[in-house]
Amino acid sequence: MPFLLATILTTLTALAVETCVGYPARIFAAIGHPVTWLGAMIAALEQRLNRLELPPTARRLRGVLALGLTLAVAVGIASVLDALAMSLLQGAAFLILGVLASSLIAQRSLYDHVARVATGLATDLEGGRAAIAHIVGRDPQSLDRPAVARAAIESLAENFSDGVVAPTFYMAVGGLPGAVAYKTINTADSMIGHRSPRYGAYGWSAARLDDLINLPASRLAALLIVTAAVFLPGCSAVESARAVMRDARHHRSPNAGWPEAAMAGALGLRLAGPRSYGGVVVDDGWMGRGRAEAEPADIGAALRIYRVACAIQAGAIALLLLWLM
Repeated sequence: MPFLLATILTTLTALAVETCVGYPARIFAAIGHPVTWLGAMIAALEQRLNRLELPPTARRLRGVLALGLTLAVAVGIASVLDALAMSLLQGAAFLILGVLASSLIAQRSLYDHVARVATGLATDLEGGRAAIAHIVGRDPQSLDRPAVARAAIESLAENFSDGVVAPTFYMAVGGLPGAVAYKTINTADSMIGHRSPRYGAYGWSAARLDDLINLPASRLAALLIVTAAVFLPGCSAVESARAVMRDARHHRSPNAGWPEAAMAGALGLRLAGPRSYGGVVVDDGWMGRGRAEAEPADIGAALRIYRVACAIQAGAIALLLLWLM
């Protein structure tokens, strides 16, 4: 079977499995999750290699070594599994590879986490704060009702790129090993890619590489959100596109601004802007020129855009499959 055809079949299988069943809680309780396995290795290497008394250059080199070692192990295992499936199952290999790869996509779990914020916030502010604490890094007690709603929508937009579009893109390009490589870098960035005294030098390579590999996915995620807005009443694809072109480059992240601006414009909101992490105020640009007073209903509208964008992505991959066949 041609390589690209195999990766596309694997990707469609993974999307279907993840949409239908997600990552079952029983499996997580029994063996954990690929991200937790990667996280354990990244944490162990950091404890061993990241010595604060060393000069920044030495710590950077150690961070490069740790990231390279983690990638070699993770991608090596994925490549062995890929080769075994191809040799033993041949034309049906995409079925087992798709099931394995489904654990690397977060369509269902992202939807569920953000929906819980809308449900909690509809009850009372504390319910919304308790739910948002599971998906963002800022202090929930510092957030009022509109800020909780904005944080949920921002997280949905950014994680649509990082947790759905990017692993799907690299899976379609490189199969299971490609998706594992992306997830390894992204997990390393989330754990050690922080601008702090402890991680600033050691996590430099993880942060920079994560920025680089998310460039195509963030732009594609914005395009999917703009396209989804075309099909939903009350959403504006024109304003979504305008917000991307005008505001995305003003975000402190080279990638997060693209899907966030697209979502803000589609919903007529303002997202991002100044916010607090651990008591430290981050002065960021506003995405969109709408209202900042977001409500639970806006989270629901954002989730509808998200569902349609996921469907458009799957449809585009299915069309590519038909073309290859």
